[in-house]
Parts: sequence; structure tokens; C-alpha cells
Amino acid sequence: MNKTYLCAKFEIYKTVLNSTYSIMVFSLIIPVYNRPDEVDELLESLTKSDYNEAFEIVLVEDGSSIPCKSVVMKYQGKLNISYYFKPNSGPGDSRNFGMIKAIGNYFIIFDSDCIIPSNYLTEVRKELDKEYVDCFGGPDKALDSFSDIQKAINFAMTSFLTTGGIRGGSEKIDKFQPRSFNMGISKKAFEASKGFGNIHPGEDPDLSIRLWNLGFETRLFPNAFVYHKRRIDWEKFSIQVNKFGKARPILNSWYPEHNKLTFFFPTFFLLGLLLAFLLLIFNFDLLLQIYFVYFVIIFLTSGIQNKSIKIGYLSVIAVWKQFYGYGIGFLESFIKIILLKKKPQKAFPYMFFRI
Repeated sequence: MNKTYLCAKFEIYKTVLNSTYSIMVFSLIIPVYNRPDEVDELLESLTKSDYNEAFEIVLVEDGSSIPCKSVVMKYQGKLNISYYFKPNSGPGDSRNFGMIKAIGNYFIIFDSDCIIPSNYLTEVRKELDKEYVDCFGGPDKALDSFSDIQKAINFAMTSFLTTGGIRGGSEKIDKFQPRSFNMGISKKAFEASKGFGNIHPGEDPDLSIRLWNLGFETRLFPNAFVYHKRRIDWEKFSIQVNKFGKARPILNSWYPEHNKLTFFFPTFFLLGLLLAFLLLIFNFDLLLQIYFVYFVIIFLTSGIQNKSIKIGYLSVIAVWKQFYGYGIGFLESFIKIILLKKKPQKAFPYMFFRI
């Protein structure tokens, strides 16, 4: 196990925390796997934080073959960083590892492909001081410097016209389930829940539900957003959303009381489109026209929002890949897990890390 401490002054806060929990100290937990360039951008953004209290960064290298230790060393004297290198066990277990090692009593989790606004920690502290909660999540946005494909994917994953409002942009649809690219959890809640499970993806809603069952509450902090790069090409994005679709029936089988019709929407969308084409045999094209209007709305909304016709067009592709990938993954998993009663670990072994 390789560990490097930067800025030993944080040991002062460790002494304070050992004597009292009356103060709140943030530990930022960042798992990383072969992403040194992303880590550089993330750490650089944190040097610009306007938060006026000390905070710790715990960076956990999850068995990377392209480590980021040299990048971390660049920030010696600028940030309080603990750097750990461990064997690969997946992002969930790496986050747990980081929280066990952390000094603070409130953990904030980022993905390595995030860029953090300067006022982020200040906004989080305002929300916690106003109405404390043991687990929160924040939305994500796209920077102007992101590629056109990244902006299109961001639109697909966050827009109210897709499933984005349910994922991370709205707090009005049932209970809010934080996503681990931008998530906070108290030390108390972490210790009670034992943190993330070994499923991936799906480890973040799994944790949210277990926290609810333990009596903890979750909440959306709408102003605590991050800039999230997401997957940078169509193939990676398609694989990602397909796994998201497969994860949901697994979670539904574990927690049937939290199953919702909205989870079926992408699959219904695909089946409806298939029906629309079949109805053409009978010279009935109204349903297909509705789908056409929907994609026109996607094109226009994204084009206006991003001030780019090209991004509007790419957003149509992104939404289609999102619905197709998720819908097919959900349908396959629903058949195997819900109808055929297969064990998730045997049906989809590549979605479970061995810990």
C-alpha cells in the first residue's frame, strides 16, 4: 500500500476531531483509474476554491497502470492531499477505502472526470448549516471548453426532456438519489451503512436506498453543481448507459418497495417506436409522427440551449443512444432477473467487483 501525505498541517484538524465533533471538516474522496490528466484538471480547480476553512483530499488510485502520483506531487504545498495506491477493486470499494482513511467527519465524493466550481464547498456548507442532512447530491453541468459530443451527452443525461430530470436535476420526483460523481455523506451515515456495495454501476442508488432504510435522509443541493465530462465517445457512452439499464432490475429485485414505473420508460420508448413502424403496415403513422416531433423538440431545445445547431443534432444521437442502450439493457436484465429469477452475480458477473 503506497501512501503519500501532502501538507501535514491537516494533522491539527485530526487532533481537534478526536476531541470533539462540534466542527464540520470536509474530506473529498476521489477514486481514480488511469486518469492522470483528469486528476490534474480536478486538483487545479480545487486550488481555486473560495472555501475559507481547511479541507482534506483523499485520492485513491485503484490499481492504475497509469498512476497519477506525479500529478499529485505538483500540488504539494497548495492542497491537503492524502494519496493511496491499492489493488483494483472497483470505484465503490475505493470510495469506501478513502472514507475509512479520511480525517474529516463529512465526506464529499467526486469522480475523477469532474471540475469543481470555486464556490462549491461554500454552497455545500450553506446548505448543511441551513438544513443538515446526512447525505446529499448535486447536479452537473457542461463547461464551454467541453467537446460538442460531451455537451450533447450532458444534455441527454441532464435534460428534463429525457430521464435527466429524474437522475440529477429534479428533487420533485419521489426521494432524491444522489449520484456518486457529486455526492456527500456524513461519517455517521457511512459507518452505519458500511458504504458502497460491490455492484457497478448501480452502487450509488443502492447506497441511497440502504440509507433510507436506516432512517437517514437524502437531499438535492441544487447550487452545488460540478462540471462533469462524462464519457468522451459514443461507444463508451453506449456501454455505460447499457449497464445503467441492467443495474436497475437488479436493484428492483433487492428493493421492490422502491420500484417505479419511470424506470421502465426507456424500454417502453423502444417498444413504442417498434409499434410505430409496425403500424405503418396499416397506413397508421400518427405514433411515428409523435416520435418525430419529440426528436425535433430535442434538436431545437439543445440547439438553443447550447447555441449550436451541431450540438442540437448530436443531442438527438445522444438521446437515441441513451434510450436504446438503457432500454435494451433494462429489458435483458428484467427478463433474466425478474422473470427467470437468475442471481444477478451469475447473470451479469462483470457488474460485480470481487472485494
